[in-house]
Amino acid sequence: IALTPGHWEVIDLLREFHAEHGLSPMMRVLVRQMKSRFGGDKGSSLYLMTLFPEYPALIASKIAGLPRPTNCP
Repeated sequence: IALTPGHWEVIDLLREFHAEHGLSPMMRVLVRQMKSRFGGDKGSSLYLMTLFPEYPALIASKIAGLPRPTNCP
C-alpha cells in the first residue's frame, strides 16, 4: 500500500486510540472515531475499505505497529 495523507489520518487515529485505551479498535469503533474526528465523508466503512481493502481495522493496525483488533480474523 502506498500511504497517502488519508492513510496517515487513520494510522494516527489508531495510534492515539491505542495510547489512550491500550488496545486496537475493532472496525465499528474505528468508523465511529473517524466520523467523530473527520466527519461523515471519512467516517464510513466504505471509505476505510478504499484505503485498506478487505480488513481495514486489521491492516491499518498492522501498518501502525499495533496489536490485532480483538474481533479480526
